[in-house]
Amino acid sequence: MKKKYFLIIVSLAISLFIYLFYRTEKTVVTDLFISLISLDRYFGLKECIISNLTLNEHIINSLPEGLWVFCITLTSKNLFLKIGNREINLLFLPLIFSIGLEFFQLFKLTNGRFDFWDIGFSVAFWAIANYLVKHENSRQNIFKPLNTNSFICILSYLIVYLAHVW
Repeated sequence: MKKKYFLIIVSLAISLFIYLFYRTEKTVVTDLFISLISLDRYFGLKECIISNLTLNEHIINSLPEGLWVFCITLTSKNLFLKIGNREINLLFLPLIFSIGLEFFQLFKLTNGRFDFWDIGFSVAFWAIANYLVKHENSRQNIFKPLNTNSFICILSYLIVYLAHVW
């Protein structure tokens, strides 16, 4: 269990780093960060980081989404949502959500640009989280009882808002 949460924290930290210093300043998370440290300090820090650590375009644009899918898959693995007598396995929800967002971008229903690389990273990281990271939790309804794992799963979906461009 501790390994899973360590992987989640590291993955989200890498994504946050990329969003803060390599993506647009118009995301919610970057705007919040700027309000904490000031615009001048932010641009100075960003320039220092970018000049000392160059990242590939696919790393900048697609890795954060792949890492998010990795995290949410780890927390969704044995969760289900019970509606009436039906149980919906949440394992596939990260893929549906991320690929759905890409198509929303394609049809201009949300900000961003459609990218097959994003879909590829999402599928690859979903597979890694599902097949390569062992998991010992038993099946559980996401809301009953609401525990650490289900809370982190729900919170991980809310993190998507922080990447939203104003």
